[in-house]
Amino acid sequence: MATLAKQIKREQLLDQGVSLLMEQGYHGTGLKKILDTVQIPKGSFYNYFGSKEAFGAEVVNHYIEPFINHLAGHLNNPNLDALSALRLYFAELIAELEQGDFKGGCLLGNLMGEIGDTSDVCRIALKTAVQRYRDLLEVGLAKAQQQGSVRTDRSARRMADLLANSWQGALLRMKIEQSIAPVKECIEDLLDDYFTV
Repeated sequence: MATLAKQIKREQLLDQGVSLLMEQGYHGTGLKKILDTVQIPKGSFYNYFGSKEAFGAEVVNHYIEPFINHLAGHLNNPNLDALSALRLYFAELIAELEQGDFKGGCLLGNLMGEIGDTSDVCRIALKTAVQRYRDLLEVGLAKAQQQGSVRTDRSARRMADLLANSWQGALLRMKIEQSIAPVKECIEDLLDDYFTV
């Protein structure tokens, strides 16, 4: 029972970590704020995580998992071809971003800019998360190539890198322009034009 309660508190800490790091950034988020939100005494933090850096790395893993699962769910849907699955996935993300008034963007992109070159622990977690995401995009694009809807003169890996990189840049532009246009144009230009046969 104690182990289950500890796991629930750990999940709550990670959920709050995602929210607060999105809103305030890594350096702007103190442990006290996170702990107060979940009602855990400060000294107890180290029962869950070894350091703030370790916590940041776990938050990255916690953050990316739903995106991986969501994308995999679309790609494994027998009623969708791979290109349609990718389009639907990004359309849903864009709709969520629009509902959120263009705030937040992507925690990975935010943290890459803030601590990607100052914390090895977090850098490795960010790199792993981005690679997992890119690898799944590659699977979808390779499947679309096999289905004949995506060009084959470029490797699925290169196109997945281009899609992941362009998406991150478009998310940053979306934040400063307060407009959904950069992310919509990114997906339309790649999935409806450049990548297609």
